[in-house]
Amino acid sequence: MTYPASFFASDEYMKPKSYNILMYSHDTYGLGHIRRTMAIAGSLVRPGVNILIVTGSPIVGRYTMPSGVDFVRMPGMIKKTNTIYVPHSIKVDPKIAITIRKNIILSTAKAFKPDLFIVDKVPSGLKNEVLPTLKWIRKNLPSTRAVLGLRDILDDARSTQADWKRKKFPEILRDLYSEVWVYGDKALYDPIVEYAFPDDIAEKTVFTGYIPRKVPKHRKVRRKHKQVVVTIGGGGDGYTVLDNYLKMLETNGTVDFKTLMITGPFLDPDRLDELADRARALKVQIKPFVKNLEKRMAAADLVVTMGGYNTLCEILSLRKPALVIPRDNPRQEQLLRARVFKSHGLCDYIKWDNATPEMLREKVHALLTDSTRCVAELEQFRMTGLDVMRQRLTHFRECDE
Repeated sequence: MTYPASFFASDEYMKPKSYNILMYSHDTYGLGHIRRTMAIAGSLVRPGVNILIVTGSPIVGRYTMPSGVDFVRMPGMIKKTNTIYVPHSIKVDPKIAITIRKNIILSTAKAFKPDLFIVDKVPSGLKNEVLPTLKWIRKNLPSTRAVLGLRDILDDARSTQADWKRKKFPEILRDLYSEVWVYGDKALYDPIVEYAFPDDIAEKTVFTGYIPRKVPKHRKVRRKHKQVVVTIGGGGDGYTVLDNYLKMLETNGTVDFKTLMITGPFLDPDRLDELADRARALKVQIKPFVKNLEKRMAAADLVVTMGGYNTLCEILSLRKPALVIPRDNPRQEQLLRARVFKSHGLCDYIKWDNATPEMLREKVHALLTDSTRCVAELEQFRMTGLDVMRQRLTHFRECDE
């Protein structure tokens, strides 16, 4: 075919091919996965790079997307147990919802033609919904790299090993993935050892380090009272933390600190109303959701929270003392992370069943009174996650040129 001379002088001819990154966010009923995905996308996007996020998060539209990043929304799913998921809004059979999601992921990949496909947490996706896309990419886009991104801790070793063996994840990683990125520090927790990665999977595993969050500029203001922020992530499973915290205040008389309580957007509305009435009587500020949680935490003297990966990364980034109340069901992930972090002096924690108002009072008082050691350890802690991922992206692009 013959092209006119004007074509070769045009912007379209001169413009280099963009590099497309497709990200699959394993969202069910929380904020963690989409918040982590957004942090990674915001770090990797740059001129010449397009990022498209495929997600089932019902609140993804509340976040501000940076230029070069957009999302495709799938029907949301709610986790009832470790194995049972049901649609979040549409009233259809779960298998139908998964089929819709599976088709959206595959159609998006076919149209977008990613150079890099980053899959969050589960090698095959929720109920194997990513497998058709991985297989299509391997057959039709052989130069495209697929990367599995794992948080530092998935669950206890025995359960994870059994789950991965039953679902044949090592075979999927071996055949369909280029690399595994672990968003954690090998010195704190080594999933290669804990989860018994086969040697060939271990060889393609890269420890990025923990993922830092943007630290907002915060002007120190002299306050009469210290500030505590209580946050439970999405809110679907953290009522016990909020209830016991308010009971602590209700039975403690006058306290010399202020509290901001963030319940999460998925807290049951009836429970939110009940907590709001109690909080109002105690002059506790309560909000279901804030877009810029980092700003609220940056202004705090103490953060009380569950043990999710993203919240603890924010705490590490902000160098804030934290009291963690980790959920231990249906997975041990949060409890294991809290133990590891406490053993390194990065936080304190209370086991879920021990989180009484009395224990909360004792721990909150102690951390507000003296958090010197904790802050010192936090100041020394390095978070390299985004730097390492940017380096891997640069490496991929250079290899493709």
